[in-house]
Amino acid sequence: MKLISAFLTVGGMTMISRVLGLAREILIAALLGAGPIAEAFFVAFRFPNLFRRFFAEGAFNMAFVPLFAKKLEGEGEADARGFAEDAMAGLLSVLFVLVLAAQLTMPWLIYAIAYGFADDPEKLSLATLFSQIQFPYLLFMSLTALVSGVLNSLGKFAAAAGAPILLNLTMIAGMGLAWSLGGSVGHYLSVSVLIAGILQFALVYHAAARAGMRLGFKAPVWTPELKRLLAIGVPAAIAGGVTQLNILIGTVVASFFDGAVAWLTYADRLYQLPLGVVGVAIGVALLPELSRCLRADDQAGSGSALNAALQFSLLLTLPAAVALSVIGEAIVALLYARGAFGEMDVAATSQALFYFALGLPAYVLNKVFSPIYFANEDTKTPLRYAVISMVVNTAMSIGLAFAIGWLAIPIATAAAAWVNVLLLWIGVEDKNAYRITVRTQRRLLAAACASVIMGSVLYLVGAHMQDQVADPLLRIPAVLGLVALGMAVYAACAFALGAVSPSQIRSMLRRRGKEEA
Repeated sequence: MKLISAFLTVGGMTMISRVLGLAREILIAALLGAGPIAEAFFVAFRFPNLFRRFFAEGAFNMAFVPLFAKKLEGEGEADARGFAEDAMAGLLSVLFVLVLAAQLTMPWLIYAIAYGFADDPEKLSLATLFSQIQFPYLLFMSLTALVSGVLNSLGKFAAAAGAPILLNLTMIAGMGLAWSLGGSVGHYLSVSVLIAGILQFALVYHAAARAGMRLGFKAPVWTPELKRLLAIGVPAAIAGGVTQLNILIGTVVASFFDGAVAWLTYADRLYQLPLGVVGVAIGVALLPELSRCLRADDQAGSGSALNAALQFSLLLTLPAAVALSVIGEAIVALLYARGAFGEMDVAATSQALFYFALGLPAYVLNKVFSPIYFANEDTKTPLRYAVISMVVNTAMSIGLAFAIGWLAIPIATAAAAWVNVLLLWIGVEDKNAYRITVRTQRRLLAAACASVIMGSVLYLVGAHMQDQVADPLLRIPAVLGLVALGMAVYAACAFALGAVSPSQIRSMLRRRGKEEA
């Protein structure tokens, strides 16, 4: 099954990227902790990171891929290439103006997303400078997203999925260079982000050329196809990036609490690991498959793809959410507790991680249900749901902040994610666009039960290992032992309860082997 192969390809590349991203955050935590330079960098990095997740992780593809695929299938490679070149020219012209405007108004933009920095001129100045260095990354990242959409439509997933690896490697190299030369870590990190954008675009452009789709640069022409892309793309970018918009809202609130921006960023990296591996793989691989099925009027094929995506996503996401909730503090201590990152930072980051983890299944389900709308070129409905979700997030973040402080942010983010998924699901049900099969229901229930059993075991065992986890010398084997125990218990329960069977695993691996042969 090509869809499963695509899941594994994108998921595998994304796993490498997220592990490297985690290594990057570990180094930042050790060198900068949760101090003012770290907070200034993280606020500045919100801009390119926000757009990276909008475009590179599915939102742009959700608008571009159906239109490009329709051109490719219906009118041939030449017309499809022409459409992609027109889209790239239009994107370049708009983004050039946007980047220039952002550079000129950057201090006010920083005020907008981190108004709490107004009382700290040094932090505000650093955040402004770091943002001005990094913001052109948006230009290269958006072009990377467009070419990635071309590659995904051609069934070539590896290069596009592997591009984020370059970002993490470049940032790690930047920190290493800063440390060896005695330079400012924040400045070197910011420059490395821009360099990474250039490298990522070069990688996917070369891959597209090798696949026979070399895109030329030309003056922008306002064609009917571009108008259609814009009409679909703007709502898709907002709806597909609702989680990141909610995080951006949280950044504004967090900027009023010292250390909160850094704690939330470190926690975000941990729950983004399973989200990236599963959610991004589904979002990138599922949409082209649904688009093909819709063009062929293959309702059975689209239903099969959606059920497979739902099973695959929750089979991996549910145990991850439970594990992060139960042993999150031990994981945070293992990864971050060194150098400038102290005990207070561990406690605060693990609290944020707990609430973020509660929303993890919802973040992934959003990647499953959104393509149903986007494959039908319906981006307005998810946009309406996204707006409702953002209103919920904003109201809860601000309202609860007065009562419980900065922890209102992860609570509101998780709640808003569940609201968004519920609305998407209701919309799918109303349209009769998709039905969960009885077999899928049984497997999801089995996965949920297996996750609860695993969480209970981890809680009981972890309560007896608190001294070992607290000891820096014993922490690594203790936490790794807990993780291994959780994986073993979940796998055993998942097989015993019927969430997955050995024959399914063997069949999937055989299919993948045949497709790669």
